[in-house]
Amino acid sequence: MMKSKTMFLCLALIGFGSVALPAVAQQDDDVRGAFLTTRPQATNKGNKPAPRASHRRPKPAPGAVTAGGTTSGTSRKGLPRMGLGLTLFMRDSNGLAVRTDPTHAFHKGDHVRLLLETNADGYLYIFNTTDGGTPVMIYPDPELDEAGNYIQAHVPFEIPSSVAAEERLRWLTFDEHPGAEKLYFVFTREPLAGAPIEDDLISFCRINARKCPWHPSSELWAQIQKELSEPPQSSKAAGLGRSQTSKEHDAATRGIGLNRDDPEPTLIMLTASSSKAILVTTLDLVHTAVSLIGD
Repeated sequence: MMKSKTMFLCLALIGFGSVALPAVAQQDDDVRGAFLTTRPQATNKGNKPAPRASHRRPKPAPGAVTAGGTTSGTSRKGLPRMGLGLTLFMRDSNGLAVRTDPTHAFHKGDHVRLLLETNADGYLYIFNTTDGGTPVMIYPDPELDEAGNYIQAHVPFEIPSSVAAEERLRWLTFDEHPGAEKLYFVFTREPLAGAPIEDDLISFCRINARKCPWHPSSELWAQIQKELSEPPQSSKAAGLGRSQTSKEHDAATRGIGLNRDDPEPTLIMLTASSSKAILVTTLDLVHTAVSLIGD
């Protein structure tokens, strides 16, 4: 998946220095089990979702279920709690992607990449603030995946992509400059009201180039902040220091699903109730920043 210039310029400001985990600090086996149980059994390849060429939402047939698994107006009873898995990889001296604790102290020249996985079909938004400043939406991006942000359950994707056209675009690289960054991950069953995606986002950025990347309204941002008052439950896995597997790489770069025998995300966040249609979690990033393109 090739990264656009706009997308990478935004991501290039992000450093992974110190991560603030959501509330419920102790590992919760129930959280991890609830997230992983929706992965298919590893009996054959037919259990995995068919590869998708983009992250644009599929066009449902009349009466078909929505991204959240329900038809319009029906109950969400029986749906899994919304979950988001995060794994941070760091490039080692051999160029391999190795699982790294997000609280690791990074230094100039270190290279990192995120692998993201959800447990249900839905829409993923990523916002960034710098030193508590104005939030900006860095995903979806008008030059990436046709501005789509539809995510299939247990089909992971990378930020940035390991198959970007140029090596310098495949990792986030730390430099010596300090910074205080925060990433907001917003996962929803249905598109987030007020946030443009797909053709709407492309049109907005074409007409309002100086206002792109897009900034959320104060009302929308207040809604996102409100969700943080009830943070999701969390679980942190062992197994740090292991290299990314070929299955994980293939799944992320070819758009195919993971099964229960495949490696688990390092961090898993899960809503307390299946009735919630939105999950919001954050990563606090301090002490280091990332070099700009071409450095």
